Amino acid sequence: MNKEEIIYAATKSFDGFTVSIEAIEESVFFERPAIEKWSVAEQVQHLIVSTNTTTLAYTLPAFIVRWVGGIPNRPGRSYEALVERYLQKLAAGGKASGRFVPKKMKQNISKEKLVQNWKKAAAKFISALKNTSNESKLDNYLARHPLLGRITLRELCYFTIYHTEHHKNIILQTSYPKP
Repeated sequence: MNKEEIIYAATKSFDGFTVSIEAIEESVFFERPAIEKWSVAEQVQHLIVSTNTTTLAYTLPAFIVRWVGGIPNRPGRSYEALVERYLQKLAAGGKASGRFVPKKMKQNISKEKLVQNWKKAAAKFISALKNTSNESKLDNYLARHPLLGRITLRELCYFTIYHTEHHKNIILQTSYPKP
């Protein structure tokens, strides 16, 4: 995918996720469907942290991104190959860790506020990607991913798109009471 196709796919994915979470009643938004499963609110919180962290790779000065991530020593993967690699990591037991694990929700947080925070994170990502002046930057810089290791900035875009879809599908497939 080129940059414009990535922006289109990310926007579509983010919008689809937003529609899905807005359809969940607030009364069940914060309820876990099972002890070991995240609530919709926790899924949203996870994506906010993940997307905000990802956005840094496109907003920090290039020399910092290169210093932290390095330069590629292999060709970039396609969207399909990146997704396949991510699914393999999940199948091998990979899961969120550290700051990507949702924190205990504050008592005064509302569904509306979490959705608003998600929309801000999504908009910042799209804006940062649009402002990436040189498309070659997507292939010539690496970012560190906690599960996938060092991946190109283009692959990080692919991950962000798929990751959003992944969590949307979890929400849609989970037996939350729906209106």
